[in-house]
Amino acid sequence: MTTPVPDLPLDDIARSCVVLHVRMTARAVTRAYDEAMRPSGLKITQFVLLSALSTGAWRSVTELADRFALERTSLTRNLQLLAAEQLIEPVDCKGRALTYAVTQKGRAAIEAAIPYWRAAQDRIEGGLGQERWSETRDSLKAIRRAAREVG
Repeated sequence: MTTPVPDLPLDDIARSCVVLHVRMTARAVTRAYDEAMRPSGLKITQFVLLSALSTGAWRSVTELADRFALERTSLTRNLQLLAAEQLIEPVDCKGRALTYAVTQKGRAAIEAAIPYWRAAQDRIEGGLGQERWSETRDSLKAIRRAAREVG
């Protein structure tokens, strides 16, 4: 026997749900970047992660996960895949912290992927216009802040 669904404004939920719209947008943008970057052999998530690691600014995997709002287990899995491809390597740190450095092969992969990333970036930014993209980026930051307050 099925329980009747309460009289919920389901259309309103679909139109207004923040998580639905943010996730739909994230998936669409990820697909666009992945397609543009296909010739480089890197997915956008790999490219961004390699780029972040190449700055040398991260003292630990936990710090990197926190900064990019990633689940630590997902980040660790992605790091292991990059290490298996010899694009990154573990670096000794103080204590139990673990971090990675980009290898020469990883740097070459980043350099080769930049034109593909740039093409995707220019298409999407160009479709929005610089002012609208700036406003959108600020709005996304505000959404992340609000989500941290809820969580």
